[in-house]
Amino acid sequence: MKLTVNGREQDVDVAPEMPLLWVLRDTLGLTGTKFGCGMSQCGVCTVHVDGKAVRSCTTMMSSVEGKSVTTIEGLAADPGHPVLRAWHELDVVQCGWCQPGQVMGAAALVAKNASPTDAEIVSGMNGHLCRCGTYGRILAGVRRAAEIGRTK
Repeated sequence: MKLTVNGREQDVDVAPEMPLLWVLRDTLGLTGTKFGCGMSQCGVCTVHVDGKAVRSCTTMMSSVEGKSVTTIEGLAADPGHPVLRAWHELDVVQCGWCQPGQVMGAAALVAKNASPTDAEIVSGMNGHLCRCGTYGRILAGVRRAAEIGRTK
């Protein structure tokens, strides 16, 4: 199966029903995307497929063949990305387990809506769970990322 991951074409020999998460982690060695619940409930495994945030734990390879996937490693290749800058500037992270998914969700949100209201941020980040409860810092981070993106 062929797909593009972080701008690089990949040819992987995996079953079509294999979840994208395990292809990224076990086959391609991209371990930044984490396993959380395995049921699309927590958002920890969020990646972008053709620019849209998806849960990689329940996204089967058959549905991403020929598509473009961006992981946290791909996003991190641009240290000037508004979400990464905001997260660093505001010290959003506590333990960090959920943060790859939070960052990917936030990046998709601000790419789609350059001036989200707090209610739109809360709605857009719904389903991204944080064990440490840093939701206030995440909200501020998304707000700041949108601001940085608008001035870029």
